[in-house]
Amino acid sequence: MDIKEIQELIKFVAKSGVSEVSIDRKDFKLTIKAQGNAPALINMQAAPVQVAASPAPVAAPAPAPAATPAAAPAENANLITIKSPMIGTFYRSGSPDKPAFVNVGDKIGPGNVLCVIEAMKLFNEIEAEVSGKIVKILVDNASPIEYDQPLFLVEPM
Repeated sequence: MDIKEIQELIKFVAKSGVSEVSIDRKDFKLTIKAQGNAPALINMQAAPVQVAASPAPVAAPAPAPAATPAAAPAENANLITIKSPMIGTFYRSGSPDKPAFVNVGDKIGPGNVLCVIEAMKLFNEIEAEVSGKIVKILVDNASPIEYDQPLFLVEPM
């Protein structure tokens, strides 16, 4: 695990509201605990090296993950972009043998499940906050995604 991956994990802990994360691998052990509003890297053991990161101020996390609608690019001025509220892996259905939650052309409303994002072995259902019709799905199934990455384009109704 390199320093960039560790920094991304620290950001994830800060944004997700998780209070503690531990990773045990055969060559190192990493524990991150949130202290107040900022995460601090408490312990990383690899060979004889210990790494510490200074915590950065972070806003309080949202109570529950939810997709945030935002203005779409200029060419799709009337469309709403639903973005990822977290880093993880995007899944269109709850399991491989089940149908996708939504497809292009489906009508959605607030509270409808759009997808699942797996983050640290937790599966988070992402619900719509707007009413409309799915125009485009911007991410492939089982793809890694970043925080604030566009997932769906929705035509408002």
